[in-house]
Amino acid sequence: MPREQPLLRTQLLRWLAVPLFLLLTADTFFSYWVALSFSQRAYDRSLVEIAREVSLHLRAIDGEVALDLPAEAHRVLFTDPIDQVYFEVTMADGRIVAGENIARTRAGSAGRGRTEAFYDGQVRGAPVRIVELNLEREQRSGRPAATIRIAETKVKRNELAREILLSVVVPQVLLILIAGGVVWFGVVHGLSPLERVQRAVAARSHRDRSPVVVDKVPGEVSPLLGSINELLARLDRVLTLQSRFVSDAAHQLKTPIAAVEAQLEVALREEEPARLRDSVRKLQPGLARLSRLVSQLLSLARNEPEAVHTVVFKPLDLNALALEAATAWVPEALRKRIDLGFEAAVQASIVPGDAGRLRELLDNLLDNAIRYTDEGGRVTVRVTPGPPPAIAVSDDGPSIPPHERERVFERFHRLLGSSRDGSGLGLAIAQEIARLHKAAITLGDDADGVGNTFVVSFSDNEVM
Repeated sequence: MPREQPLLRTQLLRWLAVPLFLLLTADTFFSYWVALSFSQRAYDRSLVEIAREVSLHLRAIDGEVALDLPAEAHRVLFTDPIDQVYFEVTMADGRIVAGENIARTRAGSAGRGRTEAFYDGQVRGAPVRIVELNLEREQRSGRPAATIRIAETKVKRNELAREILLSVVVPQVLLILIAGGVVWFGVVHGLSPLERVQRAVAARSHRDRSPVVVDKVPGEVSPLLGSINELLARLDRVLTLQSRFVSDAAHQLKTPIAAVEAQLEVALREEEPARLRDSVRKLQPGLARLSRLVSQLLSLARNEPEAVHTVVFKPLDLNALALEAATAWVPEALRKRIDLGFEAAVQASIVPGDAGRLRELLDNLLDNAIRYTDEGGRVTVRVTPGPPPAIAVSDDGPSIPPHERERVFERFHRLLGSSRDGSGLGLAIAQEIARLHKAAITLGDDADGVGNTFVVSFSDNEVM
């Protein structure tokens, strides 16, 4: 059992909402990182300014570095209402000459062309941000090289990070929710025409095959609606033909069945063997007619385009096919004293086709020709190489009026005033088989002006 697929609405929401959520989430983290980076630089610059201010108070005493920093300056530089600020001044050999030991926990990096570096560390067990300012030896005063480190705890930085996070994340979350709502509304509103089409189709009766009409259908849905209406139109044609076929078939079967029943009732009343055999013998023509009618109905159903799915076409020689069909009808022609002739094409005409069906087509044309030709008449089967290649069947029967020549191919149609026994299905079957082979049947006068000529013309594109 195939797995049930998710609804189109669910798929669209998933395709739109998930990438949008990921995009906004990535944007949130990027915005937070950028804002935090800018704030970090601002606080780092403040530490650099403190370090440079401290460097102005360094003095050289006996080849050593000493810090001459007044108490008031110390209070201004290192007093902060939120964070603790520490400093350390060391000689080139690492000896601390002022301040307290600042332990580094991560290697620092200096900007290009700059003497300061930034890194993280610890003072008294608390995490701090450190700026390191490297001073070269000063020739004028004789001050040796020294290093100044200023450290600051991260209370303000962490508080700023939280504020930035809230100021960035809250609007982004609201934006995500609003965007999700807009996407949901857009998807639902965009799919509403499909839902209207679904409701319109679901509300219809199985007998209603008229076109589905839905107002304000967008361009993308119009082809779907058009295809549905085309399908309904094809179903209407097929079901109408089927209904008419069943009705006509029932009407045609009713007469021979009623005749057989009547003759059977008469036979049942007979007591004398001789008269009983005579009554039973009279059943034979009616049963034969009934059997032929049933066979033709089955053949017509078998050759309808909707019923044909796996017809195999093979190369066929029209000369051989027509000769075989004409030969099979020689006994019937002799019985009616009809001159049945055959004229082959000078060269072979090979076409793709189903031999059994094409033979059935010719059998119906020959049956029609011999049935309606009087004794002493003439029926001719003729193959012409074309183009296009064709098979013609000519007879000396009653000429069919021009206004009736299209209707003779309709099912159960018979000419008014015709005294010949027939079902009116032979030519309809022949036409269905011709259509299956992309051929056409035309009806015209015979060459000598007496009778009719049926011509089956094959397409030039089908010639092999």
